[in-house]
Amino acid sequence: MELRLVLTVDDYEQAVAFYRDVLGLPEQASYSSDDGRVTILSVERATLEIADQGQAEFIDAVEVGRRVAGKYRVAFEVDDAAATTRRLADAGATVIAEPVRTPWNSLNARLETPGGIQLTLFTELDLK
Repeated sequence: MELRLVLTVDDYEQAVAFYRDVLGLPEQASYSSDDGRVTILSVERATLEIADQGQAEFIDAVEVGRRVAGKYRVAFEVDDAAATTRRLADAGATVIAEPVRTPWNSLNARLETPGGIQLTLFTELDLK
């Protein structure tokens, strides 16, 4: 019914600001107690993509030119991958690879968040 990806981060305020304020994910709920804090951000749709090693290597080769991702990589569809890449870089993300047109006709960029999570930003070009 719902997929939740839970990120445990060292710098909570920075992570919330990055995903909510810079990437623009709307805040659904926020909770705090003596034990800790959590903010739940919403996305319109979630999918779980399962790839074997060969496909993961191919995706990295297309997006970055070499194998760089670990077991987990988060991908966000955005309206403008190039502009969003610049905005996230200005907010502290490291650009691993600038946007590139993929064989599956999307514009994909690869970044690493300040918390060390690899992100793919993609814009579907068929729809543009």
